[in-house]
Amino acid sequence: MFPTSRALFILLDISCLILVGLPFFILNIQRNPYKRGFFCNDESIRYPLKEDTIPDVLLGGVMIPFTIIVVVCGEFLSVYLPLARNQSFGRNYMSCVYKAVGSYLFGAAANQSLTDIAKYTIGRLRPNFLAVCKPQWDRINCKTGGYVENFTCTGDPFLVKESRLSFYSGHSSFSMYCMIFLVFYAQARLKARWARLFRPTLQFFLVATAVYVGLSRVSDYKHHWSDVLMGLLLGGSVGIFTVFCVSNFFSQPIEPAVAQGEDPQRNSLQDHSSNGNHYGTAD
Repeated sequence: MFPTSRALFILLDISCLILVGLPFFILNIQRNPYKRGFFCNDESIRYPLKEDTIPDVLLGGVMIPFTIIVVVCGEFLSVYLPLARNQSFGRNYMSCVYKAVGSYLFGAAANQSLTDIAKYTIGRLRPNFLAVCKPQWDRINCKTGGYVENFTCTGDPFLVKESRLSFYSGHSSFSMYCMIFLVFYAQARLKARWARLFRPTLQFFLVATAVYVGLSRVSDYKHHWSDVLMGLLLGGSVGIFTVFCVSNFFSQPIEPAVAQGEDPQRNSLQDHSSNGNHYGTAD
């Protein structure tokens, strides 16, 4: 029988996840960024329109499944090794996967909400704004070199709204969040002697991947360098917050004998005990 207390904890987890992701969904449905003007002599928004090196669909379609697969496999090993001969293996494994994946999804929702709050509130123009907007220059007086607020864009309305969402880079923040999450996950899980050099090598390539994604946004003229820098910093910060304040990856490992007596009702994200969610020392 499914315990009532466990169901309530899971319901609370789902409610928190929805609440944290609510700004992201609301802002993307409304799609009404702040309408900022521009200076006619602003060279930073005169770049051409280019295709994305890493489109949104590719970023989400690779980053999210990759992170979840790594976590699911990592939890399998961390639970399987000490509990393989225990009949409660399946129950403990599902509990650990639920905590790890739930923590990742919570942080991802928080990261995307923070990103879109900044994007839609600030409304910074992308480097390719003029190429996307295609303003009616004959109705704009640029001789004075002043700030232009009243202008009409003749480009695609959807792309015009997108061109007002430069600060800060969502690609950079999301990719860095995912990679920092995996960096600390690897730090908590890969404790064997053979991983002493393999672990930092893996972590290097994870961070390098996030940096590459961010730099591609500059070369694609979709973001200014400061947008990418801030996105990397914010994504990394949310990743660190998620690992240390939401997940329990670095809790004190326990012995298999203790894990066998684990309370089966402790499988909510609200539970931050150190029960059965880690590799033991593999020395």
